[in-house]
Amino acid sequence: MKIKAAIDKVPGGMMLIPLLIGALIRTFFPQVFDMPEFKSSFTGGLLTGTSALLAAFYICLGSTIRFQATGYILKKGVSLWAGKIGTTFLIALLIKAIFPDQNNLFLGLSALAIIAAFSDTNGGLYMALMGQLGKKKEDVAAYSIMSLESGPFFTMLILGVAGLASFPIMAFVFAILPLVLGMILGNLDEKMREFLSKGQDVIIPLFSLAIGAGINLTNVVKAGFSGVILGIGVVVITGIVLFLIDRLTGGDGVAGIAASSTAGNASAVPMAVAAVYSGYSSIAADATLQVTACVIVTAILTPLLTTWFARRAQRRSSQA
Repeated sequence: MKIKAAIDKVPGGMMLIPLLIGALIRTFFPQVFDMPEFKSSFTGGLLTGTSALLAAFYICLGSTIRFQATGYILKKGVSLWAGKIGTTFLIALLIKAIFPDQNNLFLGLSALAIIAAFSDTNGGLYMALMGQLGKKKEDVAAYSIMSLESGPFFTMLILGVAGLASFPIMAFVFAILPLVLGMILGNLDEKMREFLSKGQDVIIPLFSLAIGAGINLTNVVKAGFSGVILGIGVVVITGIVLFLIDRLTGGDGVAGIAASSTAGNASAVPMAVAAVYSGYSSIAADATLQVTACVIVTAILTPLLTTWFARRAQRRSSQA
């Protein structure tokens, strides 16, 4: 049976399908989660151990982030990273100023879902697009800087600074510590980088299963539709901003459009943030579904727009 090949045909399949399996278990067999035998078992740990699985994932992810960067990589990576985070922060300030209830803005979207979706770029998608369409190989390497977006740290920082949530200082420390630990290990030893980086792909379906086990599918229709709107918003808004930044820093705009997506691991951020800030605990499940839908939408739209614009730019260049 070609199970993995079938899953890989679905955009974000390694995250989406385990998440849906976990959600089916929670929706149709909720009584299982109250059984003492389940709570003390390995199965219970697998389906409810979201925090531990995410911590392991961020260590593996951190090992892939390199400290050193050439001038071009640094300029490109920092500019796109700053554009993404800066845009998200401005959106957070607008939410704070306009909406009295940040947990229910419109179409069931919350500040948590919006900030989590806008603040993290799909690195695999960006690198694949730039490897195929970019003018320089360094465009691909720019993600080594942009990958600092990964994890709940910047989502928490933006929510906190914008006044949308309140986190103790140590919450920020503990949120970023696994990522930093992975970065240190990966930069000290290339063999550790190779070893830990392999764990990302294995852990993604596992923590997705655990996240899904906290979701009741009765809310999926509303969350799915609002997630589609969220995905379109990410592509349009960040696409425009990052396109302009890329042009201003000497690029042709292709890298900016290629970065207008939401990372698959952003689906895990709402649960991670809610574990620290109880004010989001009631909406974390819906936010997870919305961000997951957003991931899929951007995984479809971003490559289409990037390819179209790259070909257009190439035709203009050849005619000049």
